[in-house]
Amino acid sequence: MKFATLDDGSRDGALILVSKDLKTAIAAGDIAATLQRALDEWKQVAPALEARSDALNAGAAEDSFAFDTGRCLAPLPRAYQWVDASAYVNHMELVRKARGAEMPPSFWQDPLMYQGGSDHMLAAHDPIAIRSEAWGADLEAEIAVITDDVPIGCPADPAGQHIRLLMLINDISLRNLIPGELVKGFGFYQSKPASACSPVAVTPDELGSAWDGRRLHLPVLTFVNGRKLGAPEAGCDMTFDYPTLLAHAARTRRLGAGTILGGGTVSNLDRSRGSACLAEVRMLETLAHGEPITDFLKAGDRIRIEMLDAEGRSIFGAIEQVVECVQPAES
Repeated sequence: MKFATLDDGSRDGALILVSKDLKTAIAAGDIAATLQRALDEWKQVAPALEARSDALNAGAAEDSFAFDTGRCLAPLPRAYQWVDASAYVNHMELVRKARGAEMPPSFWQDPLMYQGGSDHMLAAHDPIAIRSEAWGADLEAEIAVITDDVPIGCPADPAGQHIRLLMLINDISLRNLIPGELVKGFGFYQSKPASACSPVAVTPDELGSAWDGRRLHLPVLTFVNGRKLGAPEAGCDMTFDYPTLLAHAARTRRLGAGTILGGGTVSNLDRSRGSACLAEVRMLETLAHGEPITDFLKAGDRIRIEMLDAEGRSIFGAIEQVVECVQPAES
């Protein structure tokens, strides 16, 4: 099944089902008003949702309509939890080099993870709003899983059974604010504004053989101003898979239904596949030329993040955002 959240003027939007080809959709509010409600009651509502999805894909659904990603909020416009990991340790090693920090060897054995802000998840076409270009705005193309309830202390293999959906994330970072925050020893906050989500979240079965229950084996396509930044393979060089990350997150707490867990910026050791963020590009330029050549994002820059299936069809729809410089809002 493929899900989206239609902007109906409310904070949480209205749940809709989307066809496999992303061309048509149908309301599902009579089954579950929102995606969060569907996740809360997954076992009860999934059969009815699947039956309606099957009818939509067979062209037999009444009241279907043309699907428009521009009318969508994030699949979970406000999530109970957004947790981001750095499963591609190669990426973390490069980024830490960029700010002159050594990477502890333990990062290869123990997942790095932080809890981000989830009170406002950006829609796929929402702008990247920054107050200063000097903050070093960067995109980070990631794959995230969405869970139902995961019990405390859940081991990796059972934890993987709680993955209900997958989607794309642009985990926006303000790179020049990160060092000052991390040196305090209390983690990210101002350097991690709201993240953007793909318009569609999909059940694992929609991914076919590309999803092996632990990793998604497809490239993530990333563009800045129409120029291809990279297409790193998501299933390659992922040190910690999703069940392992979920088990780590649930070690001391239960994870509530609707938890979003990101795998971190997709990154490959094979540099010919390109990158999924500008910080990595700049670090590689520094290693090659002694200094970075590529700038961080500027006002007016456009980014695109997408994943295609083996036949070249978009799976989640695209994240397409424009950078905007904004002034503080008046109270």
